[in-house]
Amino acid sequence: MFYPEDLIRIFNQLFADTENTCLVLGGDEPIYLPAKSAQEANEIHFAHGFFASALHEVAHWCIAGVERRKQTDYGYWYEPSSRNVDTQLAFAQVEAKPQAIEWIFHQACGHGFVVSLDNIALEDCDMTAFKSAIIHEARRYQSSGLPERAEAYRDALAEFYGTQELLIDYCFDLKEV
Repeated sequence: MFYPEDLIRIFNQLFADTENTCLVLGGDEPIYLPAKSAQEANEIHFAHGFFASALHEVAHWCIAGVERRKQTDYGYWYEPSSRNVDTQLAFAQVEAKPQAIEWIFHQACGHGFVVSLDNIALEDCDMTAFKSAIIHEARRYQSSGLPERAEAYRDALAEFYGTQELLIDYCFDLKEV
């Protein structure tokens, strides 16, 4: 079974002390909250207790640099669902890398991955270019390596779910997303 509590425990064991960051089951919307003081931890909140949301939000954190991690939601803009096509294209450019890392995390868990446009209004649109960008990034990470924190989390997930051998020769393919 796939429980978000496992993702929280694994993340917090890895990063609560070393990065002063905790993964937290959130409410309606995911958000990253930097610590307000040295006595507090940075918090990654994921939405509704969804397994995929936790992996996605951790992927964003793994990409964010030191300065971005000092800002609420890493300083990114966010427009809710119902974005127009131009804004959706900008969203897709920002989202290819975190969704590629999220996909790698899903593979480490032995869990299926679904590409997200995060836009109900455009759910019927052709996602081929976006999927191709995600595949390109996933293959790049596979050949060049993941960011350090992403690699540590992927490896811990693979150990927990017993998928280490499956990750060695994984082929990222458009049919799978």
